Amino acid sequence: MTTTPWRQRVHEEDELLEQLRTQVSEAAERRAIAFAEGVAELGTVYKVAKALDKPWTTVDQAIKKHGLAKPRPNTTE
Repeated sequence: MTTTPWRQRVHEEDELLEQLRTQVSEAAERRAIAFAEGVAELGTVYKVAKALDKPWTTVDQAIKKHGLAKPRPNTTE
């Protein structure tokens, strides 16, 4: 029985970890886009969070992290 050298195994696992990081990042962005679409449909982050049984901060932070939050109107002018 031949085993793969440890250096090669470490290299292979590093490649796998990088692929997984990329997939997680892409999934998080798609999720944030879906949250933003929910806000556009339902009107507020709170309503989206309630519909999904998630904390409102989860929805809010995901949207903000991916730059999908709409700027608020300036009411001081």
